[in-house]
This record gives sequence, structure tokens and C-alpha cells, in this order.
Amino acid sequence: MTQEEIEGWLEHIPVFAVTDSNGAGVVLKPENDTSVFYFFLNPMQANATLQQLKSSNEEMDLKVSAFSLGKIWFNLLNADSEKEVLLKSPGSEDSEGEATKGVQYRIVPDTRDLLGARMLLTMSPEDGEKLKEGGSMTPEMAQEAIKKAMTESPKFKETFNEIPVFTIAQMRMQKQLSEGESGEPITLLPMYFSLQNMVGTWQEFMKQAPADVQGVEPAINLMSLHDLIEMMQKESEIDWRHVVLVPSAPSASSASPGDATVQSPDPMAQMGGGTLGDI
Repeated sequence: MTQEEIEGWLEHIPVFAVTDSNGAGVVLKPENDTSVFYFFLNPMQANATLQQLKSSNEEMDLKVSAFSLGKIWFNLLNADSEKEVLLKSPGSEDSEGEATKGVQYRIVPDTRDLLGARMLLTMSPEDGEKLKEGGSMTPEMAQEAIKKAMTESPKFKETFNEIPVFTIAQMRMQKQLSEGESGEPITLLPMYFSLQNMVGTWQEFMKQAPADVQGVEPAINLMSLHDLIEMMQKESEIDWRHVVLVPSAPSASSASPGDATVQSPDPMAQMGGGTLGDI
């Protein structure tokens, strides 16, 4: 697939960032001499960063803005780090800005999905059998599994730029043909950013499945989004155009009344363009 095709493939995925009222991004300094701009897959995590910044300076006019992952993947996340940007205080005039290079753009996965990926990679067949026999995890089992995931996972060790993508090999979606089109409906393989969303969809799928396939164990596959896109740019027997990314749908239980991060119920409606203005 070409870069343009991949941008289109990612276009419907919203990511969230802290910006000023004009949509210019807020650069943070989490480490010495490091300038970092964060994108979040979970709007609640972006909102937590917003609240933290506001708590240190209530006068800052900041908000959470939504952007298209397709617009920023190559232009910012995987662009030349020596690209010059203008740093300025929120609300200040352009003339007060300072040109700088080396701003790092980081994308942060949902912490629950990151932990889920680590647990999938470190859970042994014996652990899985214990879980099935017991029906559910005891607090001791959960604590041990989390400890193992945090210390022994071979991948997804970083808290940013390692984005897990999940899929179940047996699960497919059908894309209906548009009016006037002929032929068979197209079969698509869904890939999920949210492990919880995927498992919930599988459970609903199994409820409606014929009796002879009830109880089938799902074959969960895990990939890094960066590795996936790298594969898509090479010759492959897989038709990646028949793979669809499913955006995360944060559960209502993870939100609180104060978490009105994006005013529109459809975050895509407020997406910015290909850049963040003068960051």
C-alpha cells in the first residue's frame, strides 16, 4: 500500500491531544532537555493531562482536541525529528515564539490495552488452563499475572509508541455492496485497539452463532501498529485493504461527570487537519 492509502486507512481513527483555544499543541518537558508532544488514543488520558496542566496554572486556556491518526502518522509521528517548530506560551503572539528543533511526537495507548497486551504475551498455557478451571481470576492470580506482565513481557515495554492491535482469527465482518455494485459482499478482518471491545464483540458474535460452534476458543492475535504499517508498505500476499481498524469505544464506566473532553458526541466531527498549527 502507498503512503496515501495508509493515511486513508488510518483516517477514521481519532487521537486526542492537549491544545490551546486556537488548536496549537502544548509541548511538555517530561525529561531534562526533552520537548515532547503527546497524542492519546484514550480521550480520558488526554483529559487527565489537561487537568494536571490546569491545576498548575488555572489561567491557561487549554482544551482537548481530536485529530485524525491518518493525518499525523507520517507528517508528525514518523517525520524528521529535526523539523523546526515554533514554541510559545499559550495565548501569546507569534512574535513571542522561539523556533526549535527536536520535538518528539509520542502516541500513548490506553493503559488497560497495554497491560492486556503484556498479559497475553506472558500468560502460559498453564495459566490459561487455571483460569478456565476456576472460571475467573482470584485476586492472587490476578496480582501474579500483572506482576509477570510488568516484568517479563518481551514487547510493549514502553508506555508510548508501542501500540497494541488485537484481532481474533475466526471473526470476520461483511461489507455490503453499495447500490448499483455487483458481486459478492466483501469479507473484512477487524483489528481492534481495545481488547475489551474485541472480547465484547466476540461474546455477542458467539451468542448468535450456530450451536455446533458454541464454545469455540477464540484465537487472539496481537501485533504492534508500527509493525503492521511497516508490513503494509511491503509486497505481501495479504490484501490489507480487506483489514479494517476498529476505533476504541471507551466504556461508560471509565468516564466521570467531569470528563467532558470533547464536546461533540462524535469526536471525528472536531478533528483538526494535518498539522497542529504552530506547536
